[in-house]
Amino acid sequence: MRKKLLLGNWKMNKTPEEAASFARAASEMVDFAVSHNVDVGVAPTYVCLDAVKKAINPKCIVAAQNCSEHDHGAFTGEISIPMLRAIGIDWCIVGHSERRAYNGETSEACNAKIKALLAAGMTPVYCCGESLEAFEKGETKKFVAEQIRAGLKDLTPDEARKVIVAYEPIWAIGTGKSASTEIAEDTIGFVRRTLRELFGTAAVDMRILYGGSVKPDNVSAYIGAPDIDGALVGGASLDPVSFKGLIEGMLR
Repeated sequence: MRKKLLLGNWKMNKTPEEAASFARAASEMVDFAVSHNVDVGVAPTYVCLDAVKKAINPKCIVAAQNCSEHDHGAFTGEISIPMLRAIGIDWCIVGHSERRAYNGETSEACNAKIKALLAAGMTPVYCCGESLEAFEKGETKKFVAEQIRAGLKDLTPDEARKVIVAYEPIWAIGTGKSASTEIAEDTIGFVRRTLRELFGTAAVDMRILYGGSVKPDNVSAYIGAPDIDGALVGGASLDPVSFKGLIEGMLR
């Protein structure tokens, strides 16, 4: 039985003080989620990671939003995996659509990051998802399959089991639009079949999240689908009240 997971991606929001305030407010919610067999976590900006890690319930996952595949060197503006490990971070989002769109991140670059994270004993959360153009052309599955195959290339089944996959249709991120439960479940079911082709029975154990305008009032509909194991949430994860609503929605 795959454990449900709620992960809040804060993107470029909150100062360290604001992040720590949220962390303190979230402690009771984290206990509630964990007691109901739901993993819960947040992904703050780099400058907030340490503040959140120190203030939040230790049962809460704290993830970075990105990392470099390089351990050190002349890579201005980058943050290495050893730096993240040094402050107790052992989860990291890879390949979010905004990183792909604004920073030119490719699935091949994500593959290098995923391998480096796994080698360091960290958990990658690998994002995939199609553009509005691909969706309207009926090319969602082709587009997503290419991202999965390139991003997870050359992983062993045991390594693949440690990767969280997040399907986020780009046209539903921050737009207020969300994929219907039927579209989300159909695509995520296809993602699992693709993973099975690549990794055999290990695909049964891999958690796949849905993301894209997930809110407290629609999260339960997604979680009710058999192949959807949780949610990667943006704006609705920024407010403690909304975050609590998301947790409660996961349990309906």
